[in-house]
Amino acid sequence: MDRFAERRFDDFRRALDDGQRIDISLHDRNEILFSPVFDHLSPSLSRWIADARGRILATDQDSGLAGQTWRALLDRADRRVLLKAAIAAEQPQPLTVRLPGTDGQRRWCLLRMRRMTSTDGLVRYYGTLEDVHDRHDSQARALERALAESREHYRWSVELSPQVPWTAAPDGAIEEVGPRWLNLTGMVAKKALGTGWLVALHPDDLPRTITIWTKHLASGAPIDIDYRIRLRDGNYRWMRARAAARRDEQGQIVRWYGTLEDVHAQKLALRALADSEERSRLAVQAARLGIWDFDVATGERRWSAEFRAMLGLSEDQPATSELALSIVHPDDRETLRVMLDAVASGAVPPHFEATLRVHRASDGALRWIRSSGWTTRSESGRAQRVIVTFLDVTDQRDAEDRIRWAATHDPMTRLPNRALWQATLDDMAERQGQTGKRFGLLLLDIDDLKRTNDSLGHDAGDALLCAFAGRLAAIAPPDALLGRLGGDEFGLIAPSLTDGAALEAWSAKLIESLRTPHVHNGRSIDCGVSIGGAVFGDHGDRAEDLLKAADLALYASKAAGRGRLTLFHSDLRAQAQQRSSMIGMARSIIADRLVTPYYQPKVDLRNGQILGYEALLRWHHPRLGLQLPGSIAAGFEHPEIAVALTEQMLDSVLRDVRGWLQAGHDPGRVAINASAADFARGDFADRVLEQLALFAVPPEHLEIEVTETVFLGRGAGQVERALQHFSEAGVRVALDDFGTGFASLSHLKQYPVDILKIDRSFVSNIEEDAGDAAIVDAIVKLGGSFGMDVVAEGVESAAQADRLLAHGCIIGQGFHLGRPQPCAAITPPLAK
Repeated sequence: MDRFAERRFDDFRRALDDGQRIDISLHDRNEILFSPVFDHLSPSLSRWIADARGRILATDQDSGLAGQTWRALLDRADRRVLLKAAIAAEQPQPLTVRLPGTDGQRRWCLLRMRRMTSTDGLVRYYGTLEDVHDRHDSQARALERALAESREHYRWSVELSPQVPWTAAPDGAIEEVGPRWLNLTGMVAKKALGTGWLVALHPDDLPRTITIWTKHLASGAPIDIDYRIRLRDGNYRWMRARAAARRDEQGQIVRWYGTLEDVHAQKLALRALADSEERSRLAVQAARLGIWDFDVATGERRWSAEFRAMLGLSEDQPATSELALSIVHPDDRETLRVMLDAVASGAVPPHFEATLRVHRASDGALRWIRSSGWTTRSESGRAQRVIVTFLDVTDQRDAEDRIRWAATHDPMTRLPNRALWQATLDDMAERQGQTGKRFGLLLLDIDDLKRTNDSLGHDAGDALLCAFAGRLAAIAPPDALLGRLGGDEFGLIAPSLTDGAALEAWSAKLIESLRTPHVHNGRSIDCGVSIGGAVFGDHGDRAEDLLKAADLALYASKAAGRGRLTLFHSDLRAQAQQRSSMIGMARSIIADRLVTPYYQPKVDLRNGQILGYEALLRWHHPRLGLQLPGSIAAGFEHPEIAVALTEQMLDSVLRDVRGWLQAGHDPGRVAINASAADFARGDFADRVLEQLALFAVPPEHLEIEVTETVFLGRGAGQVERALQHFSEAGVRVALDDFGTGFASLSHLKQYPVDILKIDRSFVSNIEEDAGDAAIVDAIVKLGGSFGMDVVAEGVESAAQADRLLAHGCIIGQGFHLGRPQPCAAITPPLAK
């Protein structure tokens, strides 16, 4: 401090106001050096004494302060501080002031002083000065660094925080807002000040937010509110605003401090949870579920209102195990008791299900209740809560019973269907096979049901089915199982029919009962039945073999003329194998394209002129040579094979006709036979006409022959459309074997038939049988009245030809007029 006095202060002997040198009194000098007052101002560095006016009277060093006034030495701020301190206390707190040094620069000094009054009443100030400039600068720099660090810390905290800090005046006007406000909303902070931030609020949230904010401004209570803020991209996002007020010592609000936090995800999650809970509640109500909630720890049970209504219980009845057991069906009580014990002991599995019967308490009605339970457990695995849902499934079980019945029964006759009947047959065969006992099996087929459907309508056919099922059930053995196996096929299994004689006796009884016609809408309907029978143990040791045996016997009954019973015998299996062999042979013929048409001429009986041909199917066996259609007769009964044979015949015939036409010959009309299977495909006429166009054969050179059977059955509409299409295109239609089937005169009127062909059975005896001659005469006249040509088939002699001419039939076909020959052997007349 000696350097302080020597280097930084002017000569204290120089006065400030006039610059005159003054003498320091001996008293003041002594006071400076020896006064004990300075001991109270320790530490003593540079001593000074001043009068009441602030003039420095003496110093202990040559600092240049003596004679100067504090007014001249200090700046305004420091003078104010010094004056206030001098007046306030006898020994005020140390003051930090700036004093000029010898280099003219002000330096920080620590000033201490004490006011003293002498015995003569004079006021003196004793003090010390300490140069603290270097220390003050170091502290100031440290303070600045701390302040800068604090500011940087605040800036980073604000910028990295997901929240937006803000402050507001006591009246709620926003004063400051964090920088994330701009990033969030696109609105500069200046525009958000005051009440500008309200512009960013969702219109639906604005009134509520203002109301709550105003209320809290008045009460000063902390605020916590959610609202939506419009974002930079125009979308809205949920935010949470929280704020609290800072108060002064008097409790007045100084400022509000708050944050704005993004809670959009939480809001959506809560909303989704609420929606899920609401959906669950509505789902429970909509599903009519009852709830049993059991707290394992407390043993408390809660039953929902839906569950009580399900059980017919009132709200005031306690939810006890005893009450539940009392209304459960006696047969199911043990099941429920086991479940309740498991729940009480905590041994219940995580998920369990059961279906119980209860007698509803309110009306005693028996209801089926299905329960599904879930158990929640603590981390230690101990059961905490059991939730059980209940659903009244009585109606569902009734519906399932109806569905189950419908799946195993025929709805029309109400007899078991093939599935149930077959399953019963399998079970019976397995049981009887183990015991060695026999039982009888019958397959029954209603004769001519299709004719009834076509002639009287399907309602009549359905009524006939039901009547037949009724008569069958009425006379069936008590232990018999009946079943409707198909459209017109029924089955019977009876343990009491153990041999062929028993089957024959019962079948005769059934056939006799069917002799009485069934009456439907005032009309009598005859009902015949063909039956095939077999005995388990005699004709088969397995259900499959027994059923095949009865099926072969049924086929034989139908082939033998219907209306009878045929018991299985070994020859039937051989016949079945023959049919199977025929079908296999027919498939091979189709695959190897062995079909060859042979052409039999149709001749004008008056002059012998060939008018056309009928293409007849033949095929070449690799070893046996040329074969007739009878060798594959079973194949024509197979729809797929029949269609394929027709296609190959049509292809070959059109190729031959094209060859004749290109050679300049006129074959007339060439007839080809079509089966019911051909028409069943629906596009038969289109396919034939496409083939005609492909081979460039004019339609007037083709004739389609059909039998009366194509008019019968459910496909009659398709047949009519196809024949009409043929007629419009110029293809003629011939009705073959007329008079031997079930066709009626209405068919001649309904369908576009151009030609009637008299069956050979009437022609063969025309000379000896007057009846046949009369039929031929009638057919010729019938054809003439409809404007149709009439062709006689099977003309084997000149006498037959003469008789046909005598009856007016001018066209014939048969061996007498020409045998079937291949294309290469025929030379049709030259085209005119």
